[in-house]
Amino acid sequence: MRIKQLKIEGFRSLKNVTWEPGDLNILIGPNGTGKSNLLRFLELMTVAAEGGLGKYIQSIGGIGAIVWDGQAEAVSFSLACGDDYPGPMLYELRLSRFGQSNVYSIDREMLTGKDNLELLEFINRRRRKAHFRENTTDDIHEIKKESIDDQETILSAISTFTAGFDEVPSFKEYLSSFALYHDVQVHQGSEIRRPSVSRLEKRVDSDGQNLINVLHTLYTTDREFERSIDTAMRAAFGGDYEKLVFPPAADQLIQLRVRWRSLKREQSAADLSDGTLRFLFLLTVLASPDPPPVIAIDEPETGLHPGMLPIIAEYAVEAAMRTQVVITTHSPQMLDAFTDKNPTTTVMKWQDGETVLRNLDGDDLAYWLKEYTLGALFKSGELESMV
Repeated sequence: MRIKQLKIEGFRSLKNVTWEPGDLNILIGPNGTGKSNLLRFLELMTVAAEGGLGKYIQSIGGIGAIVWDGQAEAVSFSLACGDDYPGPMLYELRLSRFGQSNVYSIDREMLTGKDNLELLEFINRRRRKAHFRENTTDDIHEIKKESIDDQETILSAISTFTAGFDEVPSFKEYLSSFALYHDVQVHQGSEIRRPSVSRLEKRVDSDGQNLINVLHTLYTTDREFERSIDTAMRAAFGGDYEKLVFPPAADQLIQLRVRWRSLKREQSAADLSDGTLRFLFLLTVLASPDPPPVIAIDEPETGLHPGMLPIIAEYAVEAAMRTQVVITTHSPQMLDAFTDKNPTTTVMKWQDGETVLRNLDGDDLAYWLKEYTLGALFKSGELESMV
């Protein structure tokens, strides 16, 4: 299942936008145009499916902190997904603000899908009146008002109301599994550099701090993943790179070390440069053999040597064959690494107090790319003029 169309209203700078992503997506635009806001909204949708919407909105300052211009009456979205089982799905959610307060309630939630040619409502909610459908052949059932949380979605609590069927739990799992990476800390005091309690983990958390466990799990059990990491590291560092090793640091603790041919002593994660550690983090996310349904990375070029950017671009292209990949950037060098990769390119600009966006994956972009790279177009300002 993949995102076909996402309509957002009233969220931060995204007053009224419609985004239609492809498999590999590049969001570009100057600072302050709303690229990160789109990633934050994907995060909000994921939290809504998990059941932590109330705490999440409270942690970022309440509904008043995220509505457009601090004055919008609601935040709403419509998410259309398709391709794989359980087929085309449309999910709609509206969070209404009480006056000018920081309090909100969910006053609309809809989940619809198609069974062959028939359109079915799986969730239909209007404030505290809600119905759900057990399966494609079942009748519609009412949910008791006392079972409805004003600030949490029916989707997040669907197991409470159903006996366990395919369509809605599959969609909930899909939406709650988005992986969004921004502001990953790799400084000297960060958890990502320290020995970690050994445990089986196959996906990097949003803050990246479980990287060592994921690397250890996949690098030591999946030969193709090991080959992918080693190939990228040799492309970046040449023949001096040998391999990754994970010696025990103490009882139940493992550490990450890099073995270099020119050094007798392996280099620990604590001693790696910020750029090397960030490079390993990006490779691990993109080379995952079982990736989440959406991978979104905010400005992956941060802290990387320019020579690493084409490698990251290549691995993003390969990842997009297995999942949807979204990358934000305002780096001409990063854009140049994608020029011949045929990404869905979304240009974002600031206009009249709100974000305006447009996909440039058609004839307009092809015309310009005959003479220029994406990076050169970005620096010239021509891309923004197309919006």
